[in-house]
Amino acid sequence: MKVAIYGSRRQYGAFETVARFLQVLSGRGDTVVMHRKLYNHLSEAIPESLSVVEQVTDTPNFSADLAVSLGGDGTFLRTALWVGDKEIPIVGVNTGHLGYLAALSIEQLPELMQLIADDRLRIERRSLIKVVEPVLPREVGSYALNEVAITKEESASMIEARVSIGTLPLAEYRADGLILATPTGSTAYSLSVGGPIVQPTLDVCVISPVAAHSLSMRPLVIDGSEPVTIIPESRARHVRIALDGRSALLDVGSPVVLARASFKVLVMQAADHTFADIIRQKLHWGEA
Repeated sequence: MKVAIYGSRRQYGAFETVARFLQVLSGRGDTVVMHRKLYNHLSEAIPESLSVVEQVTDTPNFSADLAVSLGGDGTFLRTALWVGDKEIPIVGVNTGHLGYLAALSIEQLPELMQLIADDRLRIERRSLIKVVEPVLPREVGSYALNEVAITKEESASMIEARVSIGTLPLAEYRADGLILATPTGSTAYSLSVGGPIVQPTLDVCVISPVAAHSLSMRPLVIDGSEPVTIIPESRARHVRIALDGRSALLDVGSPVVLARASFKVLVMQAADHTFADIIRQKLHWGEA
């Protein structure tokens, strides 16, 4: 098996565990590739464990059967961006705080290959949003696993955003910003502004205004198969567009066309955990 590893460089308490995992892979005869930034970080602490590891960068010219994300949810989002459209299953290994997208704790990392062999992990196919228009800088990219957010500049007044679903006008939002979230992203930025929690395998999107200037503008769940067009206006010259936190400035009046991506992110989860289990354990959902 070929394993690709991406990770946060904040692995200070996990060096020994990562070394044991690499030893397991080496003993199995697996091929290992690792993102250069993580490789350079680990080479200072466990250089002897990296002898069988090949470095790769952000280039899409690598292949793998499995991707391992070491870090928190932000790291998982970056891993998904790194994997791109290859549809390589990604297992999140949590070294952070919440780890909503993670299937394993860092202590379980050395057991990963045995867990897979025992069918104790399953794959969920998660939708992404593609920014069809405009063309954004390379470092921002075109895809979002959580959400695309259009917000006012920091010191600017509110924005007015005309929104259409397919060819049909929906509404004009007056707010500090507007979020289009995937089901995966329904527990991220969208949730913080009052959006609903959505089962992550559904084919829907959520439109959530940020600090709406009308009580009638509530979060809305829509069909994920229809493209969404947003035309933002403001007294300022620019608004900010952010894809999973990667942002750029956009001229006001520029149409933003968002559609479902043609590929999925394959997220590995514990086979015995349901959606309800995850939100109870990680979001404390339903607790008094």
